[in-house]
Amino acid sequence: MVNIADFEKISAELKELLGLEGSPVALKIVTSAEEIPEGIPELEETTRHCRMVSLAREGQVFFAPDAKHQCGGGAWALGLREKGETLRTGQHYFKLGKYETINASRRTMEGVPSLPKETYATLYAPLEKAAFEPSVVIIFAKPLAMLKLAQSTLCKTGGRIYPEFAGIQSICSDAAAHVLLSGKPNFTLGCDGSRKFSGIKDEEMVAGFPIELIAEIVESLKKVTAAPGSKK
Repeated sequence: MVNIADFEKISAELKELLGLEGSPVALKIVTSAEEIPEGIPELEETTRHCRMVSLAREGQVFFAPDAKHQCGGGAWALGLREKGETLRTGQHYFKLGKYETINASRRTMEGVPSLPKETYATLYAPLEKAAFEPSVVIIFAKPLAMLKLAQSTLCKTGGRIYPEFAGIQSICSDAAAHVLLSGKPNFTLGCDGSRKFSGIKDEEMVAGFPIELIAEIVESLKKVTAAPGSKK
């Protein structure tokens, strides 16, 4: 497990090796108020989880209880509240025009990973400022950088990568809940909501990494980016 004291160094290396705009984001799922370090403020505004991740990417440190989560889908995926009726039945995304039939929408929703309803709040920071052990690290980057992250994921053991995504609930489920539940990195394309409200650029993708693997990913990144066949 990586130590909190190493986060500043790891963040700097990720920024340099990947050419990131903004910071990798440390996200912690907390189940009680006691897990929130003293001095970290509650977010003043009510907004979506995907926007909260962008605020941390830009340098802010804060926590957000359920009442500060504007998006019901994100709050459910992160374990802050029960799954709402319109999400459970598929009506929400069907009414948004995402699916041709209600059955298609419901099938998709049944496959969206979510945390159990045990979350007290979500805690955010740019990785270099994290005074806590994150659950996952979320990275926004361009496709070439994501290629290097994918190669780094396979550098030690090889194999294939099987991303999990459906074009909805990308930052909350794909990059956070799924990663925490599976213990594996996940790559996702973002979704209409996160791209509309959080500030993800059209040319950026999203990836989430379990905190247990982030130091190993950085060491592998150094190898794959320096490899003779690597595109610079």
